[in-house]
Amino acid sequence: MSLCINSDFNGVTDPDAGAYIAAVEAADGQLLEFGVGKAINNFIVGCKADGIWDAIKASCILAGARTLSGALVPLAGTAPTNFNFVSGDYNRKTGLVGNGSTKYLDSNRNNNADPQNNQHLSVYLTALPLNLNTRNGLIGSGLINNGNSHIATEAPTVLGIHLRSAGGIGASAPATGLIAITRNNGTQVTLRNFLTSTTYSQTSETPQNENVNVFRLAAPNVGNYFYSTQRTAFYSIGESLDLALLDTRVTTMINAFAAAIP
Repeated sequence: MSLCINSDFNGVTDPDAGAYIAAVEAADGQLLEFGVGKAINNFIVGCKADGIWDAIKASCILAGARTLSGALVPLAGTAPTNFNFVSGDYNRKTGLVGNGSTKYLDSNRNNNADPQNNQHLSVYLTALPLNLNTRNGLIGSGLINNGNSHIATEAPTVLGIHLRSAGGIGASAPATGLIAITRNNGTQVTLRNFLTSTTYSQTSETPQNENVNVFRLAAPNVGNYFYSTQRTAFYSIGESLDLALLDTRVTTMINAFAAAIP
């Protein structure tokens, strides 16, 4: 059932935005507020204008929707598989929160789905993991094995980043907002964190054959999984893109949700 009229009347001018909003409203069983729909429309229109929309291959806006079911409607790609999240874990303004032990999303996007030297991962955090003294898997295909891709907190002042590599980088302390990594060549990876983009040397390898998870990293060959208690309002997976542009678009959208939702 489509509840959203794709017209200027409700702030929706883009057909992809109209289709997505209609799917969210069908899952919610209610209309979205004008300001929420307009924010989603502006995000998609803006990403297209920036030339980054087509690079987003799997994504969910984990905020804005009225229900958890609506939040798990995919913005791009296949819907994620929900492992153990319930409605009480979801907040329309701030997103979905993990419990550090059993709750995660399987994006159903394999780490090897994009070219070896052409990938990005992003998460928009509205709250950091509760315990930064332990490893927290924010997003990624795994922790161990060559060619894995992930973002994890390794310590209160260290982000661990891999993108199709075995050797990791210990980067700057995690901050709320967009945390993202991208690769467009075989020797370097760029990290976006705390409104700053930094490029590191990191040689690429054949991508690990494993789905990308959010709120968890798998390390099955050592019999372990690293879950996280972050609160996340957005994630994306796909080809390389300009992280600063994505940061601006996501931040503007999440701020607009906060203003539009009572």
